[in-house]
Amino acid sequence: MKALSWRVIAFVITSSVVLLLTGRLDLAGEVGLADTLIKIGTFYGHERLWNRIQFGRVREPDYEI
Repeated sequence: MKALSWRVIAFVITSSVVLLLTGRLDLAGEVGLADTLIKIGTFYGHERLWNRIQFGRVREPDYEI
């Protein structure tokens, strides 16, 4: 829910900026939607990539008693 609520807030901010700059509600909605979809896809890809990288992770011991 936290991630979803943040995307809604980000959509409103992006759309508001476009609306203020252009005065066009249709363009503001389109840019806000495109921004949201692009960032969701990019975030998903970024997370998948980072799951493959071992940098900064604590290695588990080879064995444990």
